[in-house]
Amino acid sequence: MGYSESRQAIRHRNSMTLKPATRDGRRYVNPVPTQVGGLSLSLKVGPKILFGSAARSPQGPLGPFHTDPKIYATSPETGLRVTWFGHASSLVEIDGVRILIDPVWEERAAPTQWAGPKRFFPAPLALEDLPVVDVVLLSHDHYDHLGAGTVRRLAQMEWQRKARWIAPLGVGAILAEFGVEESRCTELNWTEKVEVGPLTIVALPARHFSGRGLFNRFETLWASFALLGPEYRVYYGADSGEWPGFREIGEGYGPFDLSMLEIGAFDPLWADIHMGPEGAVRSFRALGGHGLLMPVHWGLFDLALHYWTQPIEGVFAVKDLKLWSPVPGSPSEVVRGQEIRSEWWRSGPRGCVFMPRGEAG
Repeated sequence: MGYSESRQAIRHRNSMTLKPATRDGRRYVNPVPTQVGGLSLSLKVGPKILFGSAARSPQGPLGPFHTDPKIYATSPETGLRVTWFGHASSLVEIDGVRILIDPVWEERAAPTQWAGPKRFFPAPLALEDLPVVDVVLLSHDHYDHLGAGTVRRLAQMEWQRKARWIAPLGVGAILAEFGVEESRCTELNWTEKVEVGPLTIVALPARHFSGRGLFNRFETLWASFALLGPEYRVYYGADSGEWPGFREIGEGYGPFDLSMLEIGAFDPLWADIHMGPEGAVRSFRALGGHGLLMPVHWGLFDLALHYWTQPIEGVFAVKDLKLWSPVPGSPSEVVRGQEIRSEWWRSGPRGCVFMPRGEAG
């Protein structure tokens, strides 16, 4: 069976809008009633995984995608530049602040590196070639958002020692286990904020769950984030099902120039915790529909039952939608109102190298 909240927790949570998270015993509580499947869901999904016919992974090689690190020697001309490394990992350069979001450089999004969902393509940029970042931002502790090996390597890099680690409540202990100094880590509850230079980072609710094992679900918090600068505003929705709070987030912290919303790893069986492409479009419009929609959480790992391009095909098919979807590894400037509709996933381009302006051959 899946986890069910107590009646008292449900009554309390039903009165919440954008408020700090609360617990039901040791477990954090979602902002709206949410079903997270357990053994019964596994029994339903198992046969579909074994006997399903969908092409859940690419049938041929993708890329290779390469990022020339020299591009980061020059600040973004517009003040906002994003490099999407695949799935949920991104480098966001906003108003002079560099934020590395949910970094996973592992071969597999799993507890071990010999089994589990395997990358569709290698990381476009070596972890050691990242520029100096100001913040490493973690949304929750799942393996496709928090890579243990990645965190260990980042924590040991002397030139990244000044980076501030920001995560939801409880995740700091996991980071400390992987070598991050406690003094460098700031944990946030929903609606709490922290200042980094000119940028304000606000932790906000999401409709999801946490846990790196079968028996510790909900014991650390999960969150989405608003990145609020003097010139630009970005919303990172992380993992979430649809819920009414998106409208309040847009009204309270928008309008956003870029909304990063998940589109992949969805299925009707777990619609409460993953919104899918249709839900992402509805959620983007609930946020106010301003700026550009950046689809994330797709195109790198087989984490569901749908064929691997179904999420991006779904959002590409929507009319009157301002979409911002770059090639993996391409450091792309955000220009207000200007779409990017890369179709790298249709043909699997090879030999893509992204260089600073004026150096491309």
